Amino acid sequence: MANTLQGKRIAILVDNGFEQAELLEPRKALDDAGATTEVVSPQKSKVKGWNHTDWGTEVPVDVSLNSAKAEDFHALLLPGGVMNPDHLRMNPAAVQFVKHFVDAGKPIAAICHGPWTLIEAGAVRGKTMTSWPSLKSDLKNAGAEWVDQEVVHDDGLVTSRKPDDIPAFNREMIRIFSQTRYTQARAAESDKTSTRKTA
Repeated sequence: MANTLQGKRIAILVDNGFEQAELLEPRKALDDAGATTEVVSPQKSKVKGWNHTDWGTEVPVDVSLNSAKAEDFHALLLPGGVMNPDHLRMNPAAVQFVKHFVDAGKPIAAICHGPWTLIEAGAVRGKTMTSWPSLKSDLKNAGAEWVDQEVVHDDGLVTSRKPDDIPAFNREMIRIFSQTRYTQARAAESDKTSTRKTA
């Protein structure tokens, strides 16, 4: 799997209270596959994880949400934890950041409670997805078809239920993030941006 994602820049969008394993383990898998991963957060310098039942590791913020440019990234990872996506879905800048990936057809991987932010960004209607079970009604009410599986892929959107699903989640995330069609979508978008700048 080494270098599968060479040249790919992946945004990891989180706020305080992200489930620690759902950031650290997928990030390591992405890094091991050759990607460049960057933590994007409303927090200024560090963002605090949640480890099962208590506060966990602090992770350095690579790019503040206010200065992050979604067009600079190939794909997006949304870890879960209850507090983290609850903060993000109430943050207009975070919702807009996620919406960019949706509108541009870039791949997104979300685990556990991560899909809450996707709902706010209008990204789930017509999609088959999974999540932490308590989000089942939220996703169905937003127009998604919810299934109880360890990992689900639907047209560039990868979802899983919980930390136990991380191995399957990582495999599918890397497979989808490496597909050429998504690289081409990003390249086409970059060309449009360059054309607008020179026009």
